[in-house]
Amino acid sequence: MKSNKVLILGLNWPEPKATAAGIRMMQLIHWFLEKNFQITFASTAAFNDYSADLTSMGIDQQPIKLNDQSFDDFVLRLDPSIVIFDRFIMEEQFGWRVAENLPEALRILDTEDLHSLRSYREKVLSDQKLFSIPDWLSLDITRRELASIFRSDLSVIISKFEIELLHEKVKIDNNLLFYLPFIYEELTETIVKNWLPFEERKHFVFIGNGKHAPNIDAILWLNRSIWPIIRKSLPQSELHIYGPYIPERILKMDNEKTGFRIKGWAKDVASVMSKAKLNLVPLRFGAGIKGKLLEGFRNGTPAITTSVGIEGIDHTDELKLCTRDDAISFSNLAIELYQNNDNWKKVQNLGIDLINKHFSNEMIKEEFFGKIFKLTTNLNQHRVANIIGGILTHSSLQSTKYLSKWIEAKNKMN
Repeated sequence: MKSNKVLILGLNWPEPKATAAGIRMMQLIHWFLEKNFQITFASTAAFNDYSADLTSMGIDQQPIKLNDQSFDDFVLRLDPSIVIFDRFIMEEQFGWRVAENLPEALRILDTEDLHSLRSYREKVLSDQKLFSIPDWLSLDITRRELASIFRSDLSVIISKFEIELLHEKVKIDNNLLFYLPFIYEELTETIVKNWLPFEERKHFVFIGNGKHAPNIDAILWLNRSIWPIIRKSLPQSELHIYGPYIPERILKMDNEKTGFRIKGWAKDVASVMSKAKLNLVPLRFGAGIKGKLLEGFRNGTPAITTSVGIEGIDHTDELKLCTRDDAISFSNLAIELYQNNDNWKKVQNLGIDLINKHFSNEMIKEEFFGKIFKLTTNLNQHRVANIIGGILTHSSLQSTKYLSKWIEAKNKMN
């Protein structure tokens, strides 16, 4: 590797206290810092109140522009050995410029989750259809996302389900994919002993970013179909909805009389989660690993979720204990666990086991950096083997490049 410089091209500035994507990005940043990499984070997005202060961590923050020659000058001056694209949209927008100006740089795509899968599942739910691989593959967003994966030297995938989908159904070589889940601190006996017990916890909680369509659908489903059943049996209980970017139509649902409370952004998710008795995660579509589910488990809060909510987690069979896909059975399980200490404890222990077995493996980090080192030392050979990626990169350079150049020239004239 010619240098220890890493450039991260972010769709947004990281928001670790607001979104699971922000937590994920900050984990990656911390790992590269631990390995003594010099990080530059660049984005076209505007800063906001949720944005992390990366400069305090010794990270250079650089605003960049779309369709602008200044980006080429910027990356040539920086000359990083590794470029990480935060989601496929950033690879679409800047990948060809990186390939042209930094041909020797390793290009890594952090997918976060498969956006096309999430988008297709939303459509399936809306149209009341069954999931179909051919239908998913036929979508424009799917083809764009898959093209981005092929063009990248390595794509980081957060869910084992998505790894298997890409390998078995799309036939993407495993050398182009790397499974990298959320990694958390091991839940030791000392940590567990300090959790609030069943009898000292109260109320239900849901946490989710209001910009995220699956979260809005979940809140609406809770309000219309699930919470009325729970509240009828547990009239003293409340459901607290937390999250940034909550739209006005959801804010208007706040109702003290029914116990359906819209609380807004939680500055400290752990504090909120660790006091709740149950974490409700009624997701009907989505993709990736559900950060809100894991945040609950790592704070000792049992969850009730759906088959979509547990997707991509190795403990799928055991998690069926707390998985329900229809409103009535979901509500009934919530009522039962809220009142039954023994069964509540079973789900809590399941969460502890899940975190410790599958989401606290420090060796995955070492394997990740081992993969990076191997690729940087054999990059030409790796790219030659990726024939489809080479073709798509060439095609992207010929098409996207000239469209971008045309926009760039047009902007200069205005």
